[in-house]
Amino acid sequence: MSGIGTFLEFSVRTSDIIESLNFYKVLGFEELEIGEVWSHKYAVVSDGVLSIGLHDRDFSSPAVTFVQPELSKHALSMTDHGFNFAHMQLGDDAFNELHLNDRDGHSIMMLEARTYYGGDADDNDSHCGSWFELTLPVREAMRSAHFWAPIAPLVLNIREEPTMHMRFDAGGIALGLSESIALSGPSLCFKCYDRDAIAAICEQHGLTTQTFPGYEGAFRSIMAPEGTCLYLFDEDFLGEGIQVDESDDLSEFPGKR
Repeated sequence: MSGIGTFLEFSVRTSDIIESLNFYKVLGFEELEIGEVWSHKYAVVSDGVLSIGLHDRDFSSPAVTFVQPELSKHALSMTDHGFNFAHMQLGDDAFNELHLNDRDGHSIMMLEARTYYGGDADDNDSHCGSWFELTLPVREAMRSAHFWAPIAPLVLNIREEPTMHMRFDAGGIALGLSESIALSGPSLCFKCYDRDAIAAICEQHGLTTQTFPGYEGAFRSIMAPEGTCLYLFDEDFLGEGIQVDESDDLSEFPGKR
């Protein structure tokens, strides 16, 4: 079975795309050109690495979304390996998509093709700084790893204390599994280089923000209108990455236990 595919976007549901769009633009994200795939209202913002898809439709939000060509064949392979899908739309006359949930209920979407253009530059940090992880709160990181390892087998970092935190390469992005009770939902983590500048932006535009929110030493959190939480740090809280030996490779874990 091949991997999860290539990361496309962090997909969120919003009933007011303009409000969310303006929020991210204030923070220095750029709006990207979208394709004609979706019939619902849709917009995408990016900092050059992270793309956030704003959707005015009902789905299990937020979702970590990937592109996987030949989606029908991949769905069959994943089913054979014990994965269950919450929604499947496959056919020659439809835009193919798969929806599934991990062991903590976090939503994953897999699409047959990209839904926007651009967003592949790596030198366009937003005012939040450099994005370094998409974090999922989990009850037990090792248990959650049994789900993620077969489709994202490369482990980037593991920390056991004070709370278990595992980081995988999922389709080209850093996906974190955190046991911290400070997280209330999937969150975006940034290494911010100018505390004063981001504080001024938050004050000027009346953004919902909190200083020292209690997660991994973040000095500020900012809440988007649709509920996405952005955490800002002086540095990556896991530090340098680790080298995982073959004997520690979690890809040997079965998809379901």
